[in-house]
Amino acid sequence: MKIAFIGGGRIVRIILEGLKRADSLPENISVYDKDEKALKRLERFPISTGTDNRKAANADIIFLAVHPPIIRSVLQEIKGSLKDDSIIVSLAPKVTIKQIRDQTGSQKVARIIPNAPSIINKGYNPITFSKSIKRKEKEKLLEILEPLGEFPEVDEDKLEAYAVITAMGPTYFWFQLIELEKLAKSFGMDTDEAKKAIEKMVKGAVDVLYHSQLKRDEILDLIPVKPLGESEAEIKSIYKNKLDAIFKQLKG
Repeated sequence: MKIAFIGGGRIVRIILEGLKRADSLPENISVYDKDEKALKRLERFPISTGTDNRKAANADIIFLAVHPPIIRSVLQEIKGSLKDDSIIVSLAPKVTIKQIRDQTGSQKVARIIPNAPSIINKGYNPITFSKSIKRKEKEKLLEILEPLGEFPEVDEDKLEAYAVITAMGPTYFWFQLIELEKLAKSFGMDTDEAKKAIEKMVKGAVDVLYHSQLKRDEILDLIPVKPLGESEAEIKSIYKNKLDAIFKQLKG
């Protein structure tokens, strides 16, 4: 089976690294990107690379790993050379299955919202399929991707919501956790102690929120001292304003 990626940026590096970590990297993978610097970053993987997107069209599975504004021009490049049974898998929000079908004439289309933790095989990557993809084709695609983490099948109209919550979600917390690690060390913890303390705290906090069966107000009352209490309204406002805006942009 031939697998091709159009686009060689971050998400492709995440996918290839995740598959490599799981010792599940398929043999016949090609990545095409007009930016040779992007391709150079992929040299550590046993793949072939090139700058002519049209050569991706003869693959059995074609991953579109480019930003939404570029997808239309990429599809125009490859549509004349697509095989009838090729499966197009978009890794981008905003561009719908119908739009991809209309651009290419291809009926076999899937969309995935990738999640960065896939790089360590712990991703949560919602997926949706066009009706023309057969059950065995679904199973084969999921078999290839399974080492990256979970792939829940969801309604297509929810993918943009997942893009904001799961795909972009780690960026809402990573910088805060890194800052907590710095503070923990400034308070006297060594690096290992700080990392372990924050990891256990975050995992425990999530488990309490979703598995304790306590009500939300009971959870919020478990800790009497809230150093950021005075800033909560401002933080909530930032979340609402920023995430509402980007969601509307993706759905627009």
